[in-house]
Amino acid sequence: MDPVFRWVEASDFSVWARESTSVLAYPTFLSAHAIGMAFAVGVCIATALHLLGVTPAVPGRELRRLGAVLWIGVALNTVSGLILLVAYPTKALTNPVFYVKLALVGAGLRLYVRMVRALPELPSASLSPVRRRALAVTALMVWAGAITSGRLLAYTFTRLFVDF
Repeated sequence: MDPVFRWVEASDFSVWARESTSVLAYPTFLSAHAIGMAFAVGVCIATALHLLGVTPAVPGRELRRLGAVLWIGVALNTVSGLILLVAYPTKALTNPVFYVKLALVGAGLRLYVRMVRALPELPSASLSPVRRRALAVTALMVWAGAITSGRLLAYTFTRLFVDF
């Protein structure tokens, strides 16, 4: 894989994304990633809290409509995450924590879909209250793990570049 990492790291876009002094480069991509995460995780947390009974006054149908915000956040994270990956491919792809993060994000999104289907106000809801709460707690733990593993990526890498 080193030749592929070397090729990506040497590309004009990768060099610009990581070394440009422009605020439109790395700082913007990192900020977009954080904003996308806030959209996606925020909607998931709101849905989980509703399933836990913390926000009973909020109609489940309205929470379901927030799904568009979540998917906008996921799209923003996908684009910004790919750009950050191109900026530092060796750093990310040689770090097992990166794969843990991806797995947790995937699990969190799957849990979100299940939570939306479990909203008690919807006719399709078939889970018992105990199982709904368990689903919500699991989702909260998975998203906490995804955020934590994402932050740990800055500190747990063993290789920054192929030749460094």
